[in-house]
Amino acid sequence: MPVEGAYQPTPVFDQLGSQFGDPVEAAEFPKLNLRYFNDAAAKTIGLDDLEPQEKADHFARFVPLPDNLQQPLALRYHGHQFRNYNPDLGDGRGFLFAQLADSQNRLLDLGTKGSGQTPWSRAGDGRLTLKGAVREILATEMLAALGVNTSKTFCVFETSEPLMRNDEPSPARSAVLTRLSHSHIRFGTFQRLAYLSKPDQMAELLNHIAEHYLPELIGLPVAEQAVRFLANNAKSTALMCASWMAAGFVHGVLNTDNMNINGESFDYGPWRFLLRFDPGFTAAYFDQQGLYAYGRQPEAVSWNLARLGEALSLLAPVETLQAAHASFSDHWQSALPAAFLRRLGLCSNSQKNDLAFVKILTQALHETQVSFDGFFFDWFGGDEARALTRPNLAHYQSPAFAPLAQQLKDYQPIDSARASHAWFQRETPETLVIEQVENLWKPIAEHDDWSLFRQKINDLRQMGDALSIV
Repeated sequence: MPVEGAYQPTPVFDQLGSQFGDPVEAAEFPKLNLRYFNDAAAKTIGLDDLEPQEKADHFARFVPLPDNLQQPLALRYHGHQFRNYNPDLGDGRGFLFAQLADSQNRLLDLGTKGSGQTPWSRAGDGRLTLKGAVREILATEMLAALGVNTSKTFCVFETSEPLMRNDEPSPARSAVLTRLSHSHIRFGTFQRLAYLSKPDQMAELLNHIAEHYLPELIGLPVAEQAVRFLANNAKSTALMCASWMAAGFVHGVLNTDNMNINGESFDYGPWRFLLRFDPGFTAAYFDQQGLYAYGRQPEAVSWNLARLGEALSLLAPVETLQAAHASFSDHWQSALPAAFLRRLGLCSNSQKNDLAFVKILTQALHETQVSFDGFFFDWFGGDEARALTRPNLAHYQSPAFAPLAQQLKDYQPIDSARASHAWFQRETPETLVIEQVENLWKPIAEHDDWSLFRQKINDLRQMGDALSIV
């Protein structure tokens, strides 16, 4: 491929040494069919002008990109899964393929899902179903449109292998996915080093993070680096989780190996979006206790953060780490109302308790059972006159909604012209509840018809443009 100025290869993870990742070979697939390529994401890293053959070579056969990692690396980590510690994790069906800098000089990773077996596959086949890939595309597009800090689905090839799965009609169609993210280093990366009592390697990892992600940590004593690193994660994970709540998103599998060091949401398995406000709504059928239910996500994220703090106790006093972890609560109390107000297109009101406003808002949504996405669409910018012309009018005329209607009058729109965007002239908003996901998949499964899926991607991107938060 021709190397252009926008392409900035920055392979640095392998400098950490073999103790952090294992060189692996990608699987060989019988047949390749490009199903999705994220041109917008590719443009940010100078890979938008690739020829079809180059896309197949680099994102299905995983031929190294120029001047980049010469061997894929399956990363090593441990983690708590549903609060049970598992030392037998690691990249079992994916690897780190390449690292690049974007136009803002951020270090980004290209990693895979479904690219074959690794030393950490255990009994798994290392593959991904096409439906799983489609679901990840939809999740990342919807979340990006709603302003969530999320990984981007970069590329998906169908690979023509029949896969046997317990949760899908089998044999299922297969795929290999590449995602673009702001680091694949996880909480579980630190947990593994703590489990193995490797303080020197943990200090090395912190120095790597300081150099490439958090320059404010450069030159600090290692104990102070650890504390500030945890405090930074307390803030970034609070922001991430608050944005999930405002999006009505339920991650489904909030294990410590699914939390990365930059507060970026990634790895979408049994996710769901709310139809209506329901704190007890769960995404995973196997989450019988509701551990990762919508309303318990802040608790889950904070619990995971505490486990990161425990791992970092190899390098810093427990008391200072506990104080850094405690800052999550303060960040959460400001992040949650900010996320809800941002989705409503409203400015914070310094004269009001915005956290109390969120309580009134969620209580009204819960009692009226109005469509979650419909409410934010109807009331964007706090426009009552517009809201009262919407199909949800009966919900807004309910006595249970009256306290919220009164509160909304106390906030001003961030941009009063924004509601004139064509997207807001629709009758109903974009949503992505499970029934819609299944309806998008059905024509693909039955007729290989991708037209509804492609239209949905276009509609989600139009929504992101309307909300001005992509």
